[in-house]
Amino acid sequence: MAHLTQFYGLPVLTFPQASSPAPLPDDPASVAWRMESNFYTGNEALNDYWDRFTGTVPLEKVRALVFGATWYDEDGVPDEVIDMLVESSPRLTALEALFLGDVHFEECEISWMGQSDLAPLLEAYPRLRELGVRGGKGLGFPVVRHEGLRTLRFETGGLPARVTRNVAASDLPSLEYLELWLGDEYYGCDTTMEDLRPLLTGERLPSLRHLGLQNSQFQNEIAAAVAHAPVVPRLESLRLSMGLLDDEGAEALLDGQPLTHLRFLDLHHHYLGDAMMLRVWGALEPAGVRVDLTAQEEEDYLDEDQEESIRYIAVAE
Repeated sequence: MAHLTQFYGLPVLTFPQASSPAPLPDDPASVAWRMESNFYTGNEALNDYWDRFTGTVPLEKVRALVFGATWYDEDGVPDEVIDMLVESSPRLTALEALFLGDVHFEECEISWMGQSDLAPLLEAYPRLRELGVRGGKGLGFPVVRHEGLRTLRFETGGLPARVTRNVAASDLPSLEYLELWLGDEYYGCDTTMEDLRPLLTGERLPSLRHLGLQNSQFQNEIAAAVAHAPVVPRLESLRLSMGLLDDEGAEALLDGQPLTHLRFLDLHHHYLGDAMMLRVWGALEPAGVRVDLTAQEEEDYLDEDQEESIRYIAVAE
């Protein structure tokens, strides 16, 4: 994963270090501001960097913020960014989009990244429209009613069940896009199929049009449940990618309710055979569904006799 270059439809601009000044845009609303202060390479302290940003840029015009290292890495201080944002909420009156943890693998493995309890943040920003989070360790999401959220995205190598359950139990009447990277049990995923089932009813998500349940070791089970899920007929896109989906899961999808109303079906990083890939394409693409079946994976074998194989999700450690 690389750093974000676009967020909330805006180009991402890193606020410069004091030691490397650069021109700033005339319109603070024209970019998503990226906060990064890697003091391991001699940058200024986090508090000094944030204070300079808040003293330089008119916060009442900022629409989108992205936080990277060193707030979010192995030695990061994610609680600090929540505190700063809550404290600054009276001035960040136009903030609509926030991404926490824009860190790529060369800076920190996703499973090492600490996160925080998001309850104070959601309370402080009732008009927040988009929230993206990378990293699941220490992550907390409350059972909440939030009128503003349109997009909610969790990118993890292991999504805690408590987060999945609380998202499913929340009232998010405006949410249109939900994406969950479930991850590997070895890296913290204890989410089960039963935790996901309330999401598949769509009852608490009346505006949902785009659903991603991805990066899972039990991707076949998810596909089988989705094949009969009440929420599916009103979806425009469905993402079941990045996991261990194979012919069994694809067969369940094809045998279930029609998917020809979808605009996009994302199955990339999968273990489908060539024949099944052709079946999926043949069933959906003539109906106008764009299907992503790239990254056809092959099993790794643990011994020379190839009697035992192993499969990998796309993002874990």
